[in-house]
Amino acid sequence: MPKDPTSFPPEVIEKLNFYVYRLIDPRNGETFYVGKGKGNRVFAHARAELQADDGLLGNKLKRIRDIRLAGFEVAHVIHRHGMNEQTACEVEAALIDAYPGLTNVSGGTGSTDYGIAHAREIICRYEAQPAVFAHKAVLISVNRSSAERSLYDATRYAWKMSKSKAQQADVVLATVQGIIRGAFIADEWLDATLENFPDRADGEGEPGRIGFEGKQASPEIANLYVGKRVPDKYRKRGAANPIRYTW
Repeated sequence: MPKDPTSFPPEVIEKLNFYVYRLIDPRNGETFYVGKGKGNRVFAHARAELQADDGLLGNKLKRIRDIRLAGFEVAHVIHRHGMNEQTACEVEAALIDAYPGLTNVSGGTGSTDYGIAHAREIICRYEAQPAVFAHKAVLISVNRSSAERSLYDATRYAWKMSKSKAQQADVVLATVQGIIRGAFIADEWLDATLENFPDRADGEGEPGRIGFEGKQASPEIANLYVGKRVPDKYRKRGAANPIRYTW
């Protein structure tokens, strides 16, 4: 049986343009990662695993290493090709929604506001009144993590954002697919380290990220925002960043 390729010939790369791919575990046929790219991007993950130290392996590279040490090779499947970048982003996001349990760190582009939803959720979302912000609010999309833990825990840890800017916020609003679901007051913003978040941090924590210790907002503040729709001006289509500021 011929060995699986580790790169595309130049003449193939010219025809691929942007593509969306899946990494598959040949031991059980499970898709464990979805990505997009050009050139030889699909093969870059296997190369990265070979060069990575044991202590720096995320879930994706750990899976790839387990596959290699078991004597197999990752299956590289091109799901769709010949696209421009915008279309590739949309296809990638839809596939990420379609395959639960992936090792992807974040959802696809636009998945926070335009991703998978029940028809009833769609109706509620677009019939909801838009929020009118009377406070400096930081909006945090917790689409994926809110299903795994309490809304407060999903909202407070751990984000790539400016600590100095976060400290200016009067209220932290948790959003799920464009609807504000929770309102919290941050008493203190902290680096996302094991020392600061012993109940949440894994290993050394989340370098370069921050979280907060706080409490539920008062009913007077919560009633202004919870259940309201995030205004369209804060929901740029295609944006991947889960953080928005209202000031």
